[in-house]
Amino acid sequence: MIEYALPLAMVVFLLLGIFSGYPVALVLGGTGILFAFIGELPFAFLQIGVSRIYASVIENWLLLAVPLFVFMGTMLDKSGLAQNLLYSLERVLGGRRGGLAIAVALLGIIMAASTGIVGASVVMLSVLALPIMLREKYKPELAVGTIAASGTLGILIPPSIMLVLVGDILQISVGELFLGAIIPGLVLGGLYIAYLVFVALTRPGDAPASEAKPVDGFLLLALLRDLVAPLLLILTVLGSIATGTATPTEAAGLGAICAMLLAAFNRQLTYRTLSICVRDTGKTSAMILSVLVGATIFGMVFKGLKGNRMIEDAIMSFDLSAYGTLGLLLLLIFILGFFLEWVEISFIVLPLFAPIVVALDFGFGFSRDQQLLWFAMLVAVNLQTSFLTPPFGYSLFYIKGVAPPEITIRTIYRGIIPFVGLQLTGLTLLVLWPSLVLWLPDSVFGS
Repeated sequence: MIEYALPLAMVVFLLLGIFSGYPVALVLGGTGILFAFIGELPFAFLQIGVSRIYASVIENWLLLAVPLFVFMGTMLDKSGLAQNLLYSLERVLGGRRGGLAIAVALLGIIMAASTGIVGASVVMLSVLALPIMLREKYKPELAVGTIAASGTLGILIPPSIMLVLVGDILQISVGELFLGAIIPGLVLGGLYIAYLVFVALTRPGDAPASEAKPVDGFLLLALLRDLVAPLLLILTVLGSIATGTATPTEAAGLGAICAMLLAAFNRQLTYRTLSICVRDTGKTSAMILSVLVGATIFGMVFKGLKGNRMIEDAIMSFDLSAYGTLGLLLLLIFILGFFLEWVEISFIVLPLFAPIVVALDFGFGFSRDQQLLWFAMLVAVNLQTSFLTPPFGYSLFYIKGVAPPEITIRTIYRGIIPFVGLQLTGLTLLVLWPSLVLWLPDSVFGS
């Protein structure tokens, strides 16, 4: 235990720094530099770290996709397309019990495949749908739970910023990650809709029907018109990657251009909109990349002090089966999600857990990349859950920030409980049937 005193102290120091409210990027980098001197690592070790930062962050072509996808999602959020689509879905489904909630879930799925930004999706759905759901006498807990869960699909369904970063961390194809996330994302969306149908059938007072509107050809035509724009964007980004026409970075550039064209078509491409999108993109990208720099320093020093060996010894000391070990790793990530954001968890935990997972034998005969792809998707669903789990679930605070005063944080906490259960159910399905993740990328790119 003495040999692991320094890496253990690093973990404690890191958690204390994060809970103090100090910027995470500075805590990560500062902790790494401090313990590099405490551990008396050679100066040449730090020089290698500087080179690694340039090679893996600053000169990394793949990471150019991050600001481009952020810009695409922000521009689409400002274009007004989501508002038009929600109104069309509401008119088609609103006359049925639970129809409005199902419309919100469907919109969450569609916008998740168009934006990839959880904050924008949750705030957008809250502003557009929450007042309508409350006016139609939906149970507040069901309304906020539906919005929070549907909005978080943006972190999983491609194009997802998280999947770009996870692919870079684990050194696996981002294109395969995008394709591997489609079925799990649809499974989760399907679970949400199935739950809403169940509530509408068993507790009609929680999800009442709104005033029925006749569904005619003009209404269906309007819905089709509003669906064309996001579907065009989805096909442009994912189709160009799946066919090998573009790399993820190039596809992100195409997506950004398409989002601007769609905003222009909707008469929302103004100088003010463009400046807001550029400023928001700069803030988000700077946050992500600064955390990546800090995590690179922290991870390098942590491994230099044999922290990776400490993690491996701790996991193996339980003497669990392959599935038992995987369950323990996912449980640790789930618990970390109560307190940390997905960015920190990805950069700190994945490099440490990936070698452990690769060494496990699940009896499927997976290659290294297949096993990492499956694990990456399990982690992605797990991290999506972290947006909903108190006390620091970001989606909960996004909703609270725009919700009316009668929606208390306690109401929001109660509302997300069944949806967290649905996400854990989806995670269990992916553990039991890896083909839900691997079938599509294997079919497109070959096993």
